[in-house]
Amino acid sequence: HGMEWNDGKIRQKPGPQNSLGLVKFLFPNSFNMYLHDTPSRSLFKEEKRAFSHGCIRVSEPKKLAVFLLENNPEWTSEKIDEAMNSGKEQYVTLRKTVPVYIVYFTSFVDDKGKLNFREDIYNRDNQLRDMIFAKNDAKSAQ
Repeated sequence: HGMEWNDGKIRQKPGPQNSLGLVKFLFPNSFNMYLHDTPSRSLFKEEKRAFSHGCIRVSEPKKLAVFLLENNPEWTSEKIDEAMNSGKEQYVTLRKTVPVYIVYFTSFVDDKGKLNFREDIYNRDNQLRDMIFAKNDAKSAQ
């Protein structure tokens, strides 16, 4: 599967069979999380899509790369294609930073006003519930 030793660790070489796809988008965060492509395009059609270990698959990574590099005129669409398909790892630092907000909702109201619930795959709801009720209990005691 294109694995190699890298500083005493095993890693998967860049290329079309890499499980992160042809491109990954790194951004500062304390969770070692990033956005990435995937060679498993069929996963986007699945109802449940939590196949990753916390990172986020991007369905149209080339479009995201074009958007992110719009302030770097030397990065044309063709150059982005070439870099994505070169099989070589390379880093590109954006000239202008772009804020990244990751939110996790297990309930939401859709565009028809209907309340929707989803499975809490990261088990965050119980912690949030406990925090809310602890605050309410403290207020009630006053």
